[in-house]
Amino acid sequence: MELVIDLKEKSYPIIIEKGIINRVGEEVSKVYKGKRIFIITDHNVSKYYGDKVLFSLKNKNFEVKLLSLEPGEKTKGFNTLPDIYNEFLNFNLTRSDLIIALGGGVIGDLAGFAASTYLRGIDFIQIPTSLLAQVDSSVGGKVAVDLERGKNLVGSFYHPKCVLIDPQVLSTLNDKFFADGMGEVIKYGFIKDSNFFEFLYKMKDNEQLMSNMEEVIYKCCDIKRQVVERDEKDKGERMLLNFGHTLGHSIEQYYNYEKYTHGEAVAIGMYMITKISEEKGLTKKETAEKIKDILIKYNLSYEVNVNLKELLEAINLDKKKMGNDLNIIVLKEIGNSEIYKTTISFFS
Repeated sequence: MELVIDLKEKSYPIIIEKGIINRVGEEVSKVYKGKRIFIITDHNVSKYYGDKVLFSLKNKNFEVKLLSLEPGEKTKGFNTLPDIYNEFLNFNLTRSDLIIALGGGVIGDLAGFAASTYLRGIDFIQIPTSLLAQVDSSVGGKVAVDLERGKNLVGSFYHPKCVLIDPQVLSTLNDKFFADGMGEVIKYGFIKDSNFFEFLYKMKDNEQLMSNMEEVIYKCCDIKRQVVERDEKDKGERMLLNFGHTLGHSIEQYYNYEKYTHGEAVAIGMYMITKISEEKGLTKKETAEKIKDILIKYNLSYEVNVNLKELLEAINLDKKKMGNDLNIIVLKEIGNSEIYKTTISFFS
Protein backbone atom coordinates (compact mmCIF):
# COMPACT_ATOMS: atom_id res chain seq x y z
CA MET A 1 0.00 0.00 0.00
CA GLU A 2 1.25 3.47 -0.83
CA LEU A 3 0.12 7.01 -0.08
CA VAL A 4 1.66 10.26 -1.26
CA ILE A 5 1.63 13.38 0.91
CA ASP A 6 1.08 16.09 -1.70
CA LEU A 7 3.00 19.18 -0.59
CA LYS A 8 4.20 20.27 -4.04
CA GLU A 9 8.03 20.17 -4.07
CA LYS A 10 8.04 18.69 -0.53
CA SER A 11 5.80 15.74 -1.50
CA TYR A 12 6.83 12.27 -0.37
CA PRO A 13 5.55 8.69 -0.36
CA ILE A 14 4.46 6.58 2.61
CA ILE A 15 4.95 2.91 1.79
CA ILE A 16 3.16 0.40 4.03
CA GLU A 17 4.27 -3.15 3.35
CA LYS A 18 4.94 -6.29 5.36
CA GLY A 19 8.62 -7.22 5.19
CA ILE A 20 9.83 -3.86 3.84
CA ILE A 21 12.36 -3.70 6.71
CA ASN A 22 14.31 -6.37 4.80
CA ARG A 23 14.40 -4.24 1.62
CA VAL A 24 15.44 -0.88 3.05
CA GLY A 25 18.46 -0.63 0.74
CA GLU A 26 16.31 -1.12 -2.34
CA GLU A 27 13.72 1.49 -1.21
CA VAL A 28 16.32 4.05 -0.12
CA SER A 29 18.13 3.80 -3.47
CA LYS A 30 14.89 4.91 -5.19
CA VAL A 31 14.91 8.31 -3.43
CA TYR A 32 18.61 8.84 -2.62
CA LYS A 33 21.45 8.79 -5.14
CA GLY A 34 24.33 9.59 -2.77
CA LYS A 35 26.63 7.20 -0.89
CA ARG A 36 26.76 8.05 2.83
CA ILE A 37 23.99 7.31 5.32
CA PHE A 38 23.83 7.98 9.05
CA ILE A 39 21.28 5.89 11.00
CA ILE A 40 19.94 7.06 14.37
CA THR A 41 18.20 4.39 16.44
CA ASP A 42 17.90 3.21 20.04
CA HIS A 43 19.24 0.11 21.79
CA ASN A 44 15.88 -1.73 21.79
CA VAL A 45 15.28 -1.25 18.07
CA SER A 46 18.91 -1.85 17.13
CA LYS A 47 18.82 -5.23 18.87
CA TYR A 48 16.04 -6.40 16.52
CA TYR A 49 16.60 -4.46 13.29
CA GLY A 50 19.97 -2.66 13.36
CA ASP A 51 22.00 -5.39 11.66
CA LYS A 52 19.18 -6.15 9.22
CA VAL A 53 18.99 -2.54 8.01
CA LEU A 54 22.78 -2.16 7.93
CA PHE A 55 23.10 -5.33 5.84
CA SER A 56 20.40 -4.19 3.40
CA LEU A 57 22.01 -0.77 2.91
CA LYS A 58 25.57 -2.07 2.60
CA ASN A 59 24.29 -4.59 0.08
CA LYS A 60 23.45 -1.59 -2.11
CA ASN A 61 27.00 -0.23 -1.59
CA PHE A 62 26.04 2.56 0.80
CA GLU A 63 28.61 3.68 3.37
CA VAL A 64 26.73 3.52 6.66
CA LYS A 65 27.22 4.61 10.28
CA LEU A 66 24.75 3.60 13.02
CA LEU A 67 24.32 5.53 16.27
CA SER A 68 22.32 3.75 18.96
CA LEU A 69 20.91 5.80 21.85
CA GLU A 70 19.21 5.03 25.16
CA PRO A 71 15.50 4.35 24.65
CA GLY A 72 12.89 6.61 26.24
CA GLU A 73 11.58 10.18 26.25
CA LYS A 74 14.58 11.56 28.16
CA THR A 75 16.78 10.92 25.11
CA LYS A 76 14.67 13.50 23.26
CA GLY A 77 16.02 16.24 25.51
CA PHE A 78 17.71 19.24 23.87
CA ASN A 79 21.01 18.28 25.57
CA THR A 80 21.28 15.12 23.44
CA LEU A 81 21.77 17.20 20.28
CA PRO A 82 25.45 18.23 20.66
CA ASP A 83 26.49 14.58 20.95
CA ILE A 84 24.54 13.74 17.77
CA TYR A 85 26.00 16.70 15.85
CA ASN A 86 29.50 15.62 16.92
CA GLU A 87 28.84 12.11 15.62
CA PHE A 88 27.71 13.64 12.31
CA LEU A 89 30.97 15.60 12.15
CA ASN A 90 33.06 12.54 12.99
CA PHE A 91 31.41 10.75 10.06
CA ASN A 92 32.05 13.82 7.84
CA LEU A 93 28.33 14.06 7.07
CA THR A 94 27.62 16.69 4.39
CA ARG A 95 24.47 18.28 3.00
CA SER A 96 24.42 15.81 0.12
CA ASP A 97 24.23 12.83 2.51
CA LEU A 98 21.27 11.15 4.22
CA ILE A 99 20.01 10.48 7.76
CA ILE A 100 17.67 7.60 8.61
CA ALA A 101 15.46 7.65 11.71
CA LEU A 102 14.98 4.00 12.68
CA GLY A 103 12.76 3.76 15.73
CA GLY A 104 9.68 5.01 17.52
CA GLY A 105 8.40 8.54 18.04
CA VAL A 106 11.33 9.68 20.19
CA ILE A 107 13.93 8.67 17.59
CA GLY A 108 11.84 10.00 14.69
CA ASP A 109 11.39 13.40 16.34
CA LEU A 110 15.00 13.65 17.53
CA ALA A 111 16.64 12.45 14.29
CA GLY A 112 14.27 14.57 12.22
CA PHE A 113 15.08 17.69 14.24
CA ALA A 114 18.81 16.97 14.04
CA ALA A 115 18.43 16.53 10.26
CA SER A 116 16.51 19.81 9.96
CA THR A 117 19.16 21.82 11.83
CA TYR A 118 22.54 20.25 11.00
CA LEU A 119 24.17 22.27 8.19
CA ARG A 120 20.78 24.05 7.85
CA GLY A 121 19.06 20.88 6.73
CA ILE A 122 19.99 17.44 5.43
CA ASP A 123 17.66 14.87 3.84
CA PHE A 124 16.21 12.16 6.05
CA ILE A 125 13.99 9.10 5.86
CA GLN A 126 11.61 7.82 8.52
CA ILE A 127 11.46 4.08 9.30
CA PRO A 128 9.02 4.00 12.22
CA THR A 129 9.09 0.85 14.32
CA SER A 130 6.38 1.56 16.92
CA LEU A 131 2.66 1.67 16.22
CA LEU A 132 2.43 5.23 17.48
CA ALA A 133 5.20 6.37 15.14
CA GLN A 134 3.73 4.45 12.18
CA VAL A 135 0.29 6.04 12.46
CA ASP A 136 1.20 9.45 13.76
CA SER A 137 4.59 10.96 14.51
CA SER A 138 6.47 9.79 11.38
CA VAL A 139 3.89 11.43 9.09
CA GLY A 140 3.40 15.16 8.60
CA GLY A 141 6.84 16.67 9.10
CA LYS A 142 6.69 17.73 12.75
CA VAL A 143 10.07 17.16 14.41
CA ALA A 144 11.10 18.40 17.85
CA VAL A 145 13.05 18.01 21.06
CA ASP A 146 12.03 18.60 24.67
CA LEU A 147 13.15 21.25 27.12
CA GLU A 148 13.14 20.66 30.87
CA ARG A 149 10.02 22.83 31.13
CA GLY A 150 7.98 21.01 28.52
CA LYS A 151 7.69 18.62 25.64
CA ASN A 152 8.33 19.51 21.96
CA LEU A 153 9.06 23.16 22.80
CA VAL A 154 11.87 23.38 20.20
CA GLY A 155 10.99 22.03 16.78
CA SER A 156 10.62 22.41 13.03
CA PHE A 157 8.32 21.47 10.20
CA TYR A 158 10.67 19.27 8.18
CA HIS A 159 9.43 16.54 5.89
CA PRO A 160 11.22 13.26 5.16
CA LYS A 161 12.10 12.00 1.67
CA CYS A 162 9.88 8.98 2.35
CA VAL A 163 8.35 6.92 5.16
CA LEU A 164 8.83 3.14 5.14
CA ILE A 165 6.34 1.29 7.34
CA ASP A 166 6.56 -2.44 8.06
CA PRO A 167 3.56 -3.67 10.13
CA GLN A 168 5.44 -6.89 10.93
CA VAL A 169 7.89 -5.06 13.21
CA LEU A 170 4.99 -4.47 15.61
CA SER A 171 5.20 -8.13 16.64
CA THR A 172 8.23 -7.24 18.80
CA LEU A 173 6.36 -4.55 20.76
CA ASN A 174 5.35 -5.37 24.32
CA ASP A 175 1.71 -4.89 25.39
CA LYS A 176 2.34 -1.46 26.92
CA PHE A 177 3.76 -0.01 23.71
CA PHE A 178 1.13 -1.64 21.55
CA ALA A 179 -1.53 0.01 23.74
CA ASP A 180 0.49 3.24 23.49
CA GLY A 181 0.06 3.23 19.70
CA MET A 182 -3.61 2.33 19.96
CA GLY A 183 -4.19 5.57 21.87
CA GLU A 184 -3.35 7.50 18.67
CA VAL A 185 -5.06 4.98 16.35
CA ILE A 186 -8.38 5.36 18.19
CA LYS A 187 -7.98 9.15 18.12
CA TYR A 188 -8.41 9.18 14.33
CA GLY A 189 -11.82 7.52 14.66
CA PHE A 190 -12.86 10.02 17.35
CA ILE A 191 -11.90 13.14 15.40
CA LYS A 192 -12.69 12.22 11.79
CA ASP A 193 -14.30 8.86 11.10
CA SER A 194 -17.07 7.18 13.12
CA ASN A 195 -16.97 4.15 10.79
CA PHE A 196 -13.31 3.62 11.64
CA PHE A 197 -14.21 3.89 15.34
CA GLU A 198 -16.86 1.19 14.89
CA PHE A 199 -14.41 -1.00 12.97
CA LEU A 200 -11.93 -0.81 15.87
CA TYR A 201 -14.68 -1.30 18.44
CA LYS A 202 -15.83 -4.52 16.77
CA MET A 203 -12.38 -6.15 16.63
CA LYS A 204 -12.47 -9.37 18.66
CA ASP A 205 -8.93 -9.13 20.01
CA ASN A 206 -5.41 -7.92 19.22
CA GLU A 207 -4.82 -10.94 17.02
CA GLN A 208 -7.67 -9.94 14.71
CA LEU A 209 -6.45 -6.35 14.83
CA MET A 210 -2.91 -7.41 13.83
CA SER A 211 -4.27 -9.36 10.85
CA ASN A 212 -5.86 -6.08 9.67
CA MET A 213 -2.93 -3.88 10.65
CA GLU A 214 -1.92 -2.77 7.14
CA GLU A 215 -5.45 -1.39 6.61
CA VAL A 216 -5.46 0.23 10.08
CA ILE A 217 -2.14 1.99 9.48
CA TYR A 218 -3.20 3.04 5.98
CA LYS A 219 -6.46 4.52 7.32
CA CYS A 220 -4.69 6.54 10.02
CA CYS A 221 -2.01 7.81 7.63
CA ASP A 222 -4.65 8.71 5.03
CA ILE A 223 -6.66 10.77 7.53
CA LYS A 224 -3.48 12.53 8.63
CA ARG A 225 -2.41 13.04 4.99
CA GLN A 226 -5.64 14.87 4.17
CA VAL A 227 -5.35 17.11 7.21
CA VAL A 228 -1.66 17.90 6.64
CA GLU A 229 -2.19 18.71 2.96
CA ARG A 230 -4.85 21.26 3.92
CA ASP A 231 -2.97 22.72 6.89
CA GLU A 232 0.74 21.90 6.84
CA LYS A 233 1.83 24.43 9.48
CA ASP A 234 -0.76 23.64 12.16
CA LYS A 235 -2.68 26.94 12.00
CA GLY A 236 -6.17 25.49 11.67
CA GLU A 237 -7.57 22.05 10.88
CA ARG A 238 -4.35 20.23 11.78
CA MET A 239 -4.95 21.22 15.40
CA LEU A 240 -7.71 18.58 15.43
CA LEU A 241 -4.93 15.97 15.56
CA ASN A 242 -4.14 17.33 19.03
CA PHE A 243 -7.33 15.91 20.54
CA GLY A 244 -6.47 14.82 24.09
CA HIS A 245 -2.95 16.24 23.84
CA THR A 246 -3.35 19.36 26.01
CA LEU A 247 -4.11 17.24 29.06
CA GLY A 248 -2.02 14.33 27.76
CA HIS A 249 1.23 16.33 27.61
CA SER A 250 0.50 17.70 31.07
CA ILE A 251 0.02 14.20 32.46
CA GLU A 252 3.27 13.03 30.89
CA GLN A 253 5.11 15.99 32.35
CA TYR A 254 3.48 15.71 35.79
CA TYR A 255 4.83 12.16 36.08
CA ASN A 256 8.21 13.19 34.64
CA TYR A 257 7.60 11.01 31.53
CA GLU A 258 8.06 7.91 33.68
CA LYS A 259 4.56 6.57 34.43
CA TYR A 260 2.59 7.03 31.20
CA THR A 261 3.67 6.77 27.57
CA HIS A 262 2.49 9.45 25.14
CA GLY A 263 -0.39 7.35 23.79
CA GLU A 264 -1.51 6.34 27.29
CA ALA A 265 -1.52 9.97 28.43
CA VAL A 266 -3.39 11.11 25.31
CA ALA A 267 -6.01 8.41 25.92
CA ILE A 268 -6.63 9.74 29.42
CA GLY A 269 -6.68 13.29 28.03
CA MET A 270 -9.30 12.37 25.40
CA TYR A 271 -11.61 10.92 28.03
CA MET A 272 -11.10 13.74 30.56
CA ILE A 273 -11.65 16.53 28.02
CA THR A 274 -14.78 14.81 26.68
CA LYS A 275 -16.22 14.44 30.15
CA ILE A 276 -15.77 18.19 30.68
CA SER A 277 -17.10 19.17 27.22
CA GLU A 278 -20.11 16.87 27.70
CA GLU A 279 -20.90 18.52 31.05
CA LYS A 280 -20.74 21.91 29.30
CA GLY A 281 -23.16 20.78 26.60
CA LEU A 282 -20.57 20.94 23.79
CA THR A 283 -20.54 17.18 23.19
CA LYS A 284 -23.33 14.69 22.55
CA LYS A 285 -24.35 12.80 25.70
CA GLU A 286 -22.73 9.38 26.32
CA THR A 287 -19.75 10.15 24.06
CA ALA A 288 -17.36 10.00 27.04
CA GLU A 289 -18.80 6.60 27.94
CA LYS A 290 -18.07 5.31 24.40
CA ILE A 291 -14.51 6.61 24.70
CA LYS A 292 -14.12 4.90 28.07
CA ASP A 293 -15.38 1.58 26.65
CA ILE A 294 -12.96 1.46 23.72
CA LEU A 295 -10.03 2.55 25.90
CA ILE A 296 -10.74 -0.31 28.29
CA LYS A 297 -11.01 -2.68 25.30
CA TYR A 298 -7.48 -1.75 24.21
CA ASN A 299 -5.97 -1.81 27.72
CA LEU A 300 -5.69 1.95 28.05
CA SER A 301 -6.34 3.95 31.22
CA TYR A 302 -9.09 6.55 31.13
CA GLU A 303 -8.42 8.37 34.39
CA VAL A 304 -5.47 9.53 36.43
CA ASN A 305 -5.06 9.76 40.18
CA VAL A 306 -4.21 13.45 40.30
CA ASN A 307 -6.24 16.59 40.87
CA LEU A 308 -6.99 18.44 37.63
CA LYS A 309 -5.83 21.72 39.17
CA GLU A 310 -2.35 20.26 39.58
CA LEU A 311 -2.17 19.69 35.83
CA LEU A 312 -3.12 23.29 34.98
CA GLU A 313 0.36 24.65 35.62
CA ALA A 314 1.78 22.38 32.92
CA ILE A 315 -1.10 23.28 30.58
CA ASN A 316 -0.11 26.94 30.92
CA LEU A 317 3.20 26.08 29.23
CA ASP A 318 1.61 23.96 26.52
CA LYS A 319 2.54 25.27 23.07
CA LYS A 320 -1.10 25.19 21.91
CA LYS A 321 -1.72 28.15 24.26
CA MET A 322 -1.61 31.47 22.41
CA GLY A 323 -1.68 34.56 24.61
CA ASN A 324 -4.49 34.19 27.13
CA ASP A 325 -6.40 31.97 24.75
CA LEU A 326 -6.32 28.20 24.73
CA ASN A 327 -7.26 26.14 21.69
CA ILE A 328 -8.64 22.81 22.77
CA ILE A 329 -10.15 20.09 20.62
CA VAL A 330 -13.61 18.87 21.54
CA LEU A 331 -15.87 16.28 19.95
CA LYS A 332 -19.37 17.23 18.91
CA GLU A 333 -19.84 13.48 18.63
CA ILE A 334 -17.71 10.48 17.61
CA GLY A 335 -16.18 11.27 14.20
CA ASN A 336 -16.86 15.02 14.39
CA SER A 337 -14.39 17.31 16.14
CA GLU A 338 -13.85 21.06 16.35
CA ILE A 339 -11.34 23.61 17.63
CA TYR A 340 -12.84 25.34 20.65
CA LYS A 341 -11.32 28.67 21.65
CA THR A 342 -11.39 29.16 25.39
CA THR A 343 -9.15 29.98 28.36
CA ILE A 344 -7.66 27.96 31.20
CA SER A 345 -10.95 28.51 33.07
CA PHE A 346 -12.48 25.79 30.84
CA PHE A 347 -10.94 23.25 33.21
CA SER A 348 -12.14 24.81 36.47
